[in-house]
Amino acid sequence: MEFITRHAEASQVLSETLWSHRDEASLFHPDADRSKLPTSFLWMDPPDHTRLRSLVSKAFTPKRVLDLEPRITQLVTGILDVARSSGEIEAIEAIAYPLPLIVVCELIGVPEEDWAMVHRIGPHLARGFDPDRVLSPAERQARDDATMELIAYFRDLIAKRRTDPCDDVASALGAVHERGDTLSEYEMLTVCITLLIAGHETTVNMVGNGLLAFLRHPGQLDLIRECPELAGPAVDEVLRYDSAVHMTTRTARRDLVVGDRTFAAGSSVCVLVGSANRDPRAFENPDTFDVTRYASGRPTPRHLGFALGIHYCMGAALARIEGEILWRELARRVRVLEPAGDPVYRPNLLIRGLKSLPLRLV
Repeated sequence: MEFITRHAEASQVLSETLWSHRDEASLFHPDADRSKLPTSFLWMDPPDHTRLRSLVSKAFTPKRVLDLEPRITQLVTGILDVARSSGEIEAIEAIAYPLPLIVVCELIGVPEEDWAMVHRIGPHLARGFDPDRVLSPAERQARDDATMELIAYFRDLIAKRRTDPCDDVASALGAVHERGDTLSEYEMLTVCITLLIAGHETTVNMVGNGLLAFLRHPGQLDLIRECPELAGPAVDEVLRYDSAVHMTTRTARRDLVVGDRTFAAGSSVCVLVGSANRDPRAFENPDTFDVTRYASGRPTPRHLGFALGIHYCMGAALARIEGEILWRELARRVRVLEPAGDPVYRPNLLIRGLKSLPLRLV
């Protein structure tokens, strides 16, 4: 497998359907039990990818995301008020986890009494997306156990929603399956798992990575304080500067040319998103964290933090609004971020982020 590290080449590979994503399971997890890899449409090509994505996309319509804005604002202000009153906090547990976890659980229909279970299981699945060769036997087993626990959980939850439906994704998927539409039970269950994990673990890392960037570049939070409309562009800069997802694979469906290289049909590549997002050929001063980079009027290339093409992140609009509200309220409510200890990273390669970030909020 070859690596794609430059922004232009990575953008080409990610945006073209001639590069297939269906082989990532065999590339990263060649000996794993596929029934315990809850990837759903993430590792599919059309037409199955199109069929499943079209069903799930109804949960992320622009109207539905906008309707969540008051609830997200309420959560952000409450989380930050508690963090400020605490003085010294562990920011991943106090800020980065609660916001996306609560939002995605409420969207899917996971009741509050089960949020702790999701929080316990999520890191095992996030780590489990890494190539099996870098996982210990205990980590692979933890991933498999977490998958089976969530399959059983969602089978029970959707059965309950069929008799007592709510305005949530679990109820909608249960109704689709009951109508006999093109959705098997396994697809329905793995869609729920995919949305649950992808909908909060990646955003946890976006928030944690962003907090660390603001901690190390305090003048950037001052800019948002002075100009709150920079909170939106700051989301894109956080994702460019310190990507929450660092790599993905593609396989050539026929002979293809990328840059100055030719790839034979069936050959695979690993796209290093973090590298492409720091490519000096695409970005001016790529190693500088600059919340004005994506401000209106600045001709900046798209970052690849949400991918491109048919696998563009379905929850991008939701992650954007979560990040925008958080950065705006953080700048408004917190005068200074100070370190209260050293940051500690998870060992993850693919979904990359912090395990711990001790902070003092002033």
